[in-house]
Amino acid sequence: MEKKITTPINSEIVKELKAGDTVLITGTIYTARDAAHKRLVELIDKGEKLPFDIEGSIIYYVGPTPAKPDMAIGSAGPTTSYRMDPYAPKLLDLGLKGMIGKGARNEEVINAIKRNCGVYFAAIGGAGALIGKSIEEAEIIAYEDLGAEAVRKLKVKDFPVVVVIDSQGNNLYEIGQQQYLDSVKQK
Repeated sequence: MEKKITTPINSEIVKELKAGDTVLITGTIYTARDAAHKRLVELIDKGEKLPFDIEGSIIYYVGPTPAKPDMAIGSAGPTTSYRMDPYAPKLLDLGLKGMIGKGARNEEVINAIKRNCGVYFAAIGGAGALIGKSIEEAEIIAYEDLGAEAVRKLKVKDFPVVVVIDSQGNNLYEIGQQQYLDSVKQK
């Protein structure tokens, strides 16, 4: 089922999203990869303020290419998410509601998603140029020294994702695999 959401999001919105749903996101999302996540968690551990309001936010795991003329951003395909697994639970506990990446998440992240009524989305790997077209504005807001991995504030319109892990912990990677295996047995 296709759904449209606007950021920031809250628990009521997240509870309506189910593993397998196609979602179009409009509003503000932030980018961060592992180096930026490490710095964000260091700020939290020191009791310092984060460079953006994490409450109700969505973080996209991406290191975009430079923007072409008349574009807000270059190719913006997802990064493999497991590198953020050591940091994601702490951010979810502080109010992060969504993460966008590709690939499986560990049990600690899944438990944090369930505990905090969060959601994990997948963006289509290999479709970075297409995804970039749904990004209307991009501004570096922290860690410019990280280059492509700097934290960016993105304004997006109908940014396409799929719910992989919903707030109940239902995991599309497991559900899809089981459905395929069941279909093969029926033949």
